[in-house]
Amino acid sequence: MADDPVSVVFAALADPTRRAILARLAAGDATVNELAAPFPVSVQAISKHLNVLERAGLVVRTREAQWRRCRLDPAPLRTVGEWVDQYRRLWDERYDTLDSYLRDLKESNDGPAQ
Repeated sequence: MADDPVSVVFAALADPTRRAILARLAAGDATVNELAAPFPVSVQAISKHLNVLERAGLVVRTREAQWRRCRLDPAPLRTVGEWVDQYRRLWDERYDTLDSYLRDLKESNDGPAQ
């Protein structure tokens, strides 16, 4: 799995706390304490979540004096989006085919159009 970036990102996104952390970081950089504030878990637990997000490439941590700031790196999400997009095109084609089939079926049951 370590060689497959899409799998690593999906694994990181599987946890709702990590998704909430990413949503918060989408609004701007934050310290670990700021990220931990809304959650009923310890700062250490949030730090573990950040480690997972960092390994997936979704979060970058920097050190400025005594502050450790975190920021979102959206590049891995683009990779996942591209992967999902190939299936979206397939689904759209299948829905179009189904729509045509249902329209033809309705017309054959209703008789010729007036």
